[in-house]
Amino acid sequence: MTDHTPIFVGFFGILLVLFIVLFALAAFAFWLWMLIDALKNKSLSDNEKLVWVLVLVFTHFLGAVIYFFVGRRR
Repeated sequence: MTDHTPIFVGFFGILLVLFIVLFALAAFAFWLWMLIDALKNKSLSDNEKLVWVLVLVFTHFLGAVIYFFVGRRR
């Protein structure tokens, strides 16, 4: 039995995987940046830092986005 899959399906599949990997790396870098920022933010009390770190650890990218718009501006 021969494979009749068009060549462009494989090419777009590779591009899709590459896009997903790059997005995942960017999301991880953003999450790590927000985690470090939460730990170093001098305007937050120790309890607030602990809460933000827990939010970031348990909600990952969503928590990083929330921290970026809510917690970082203090």
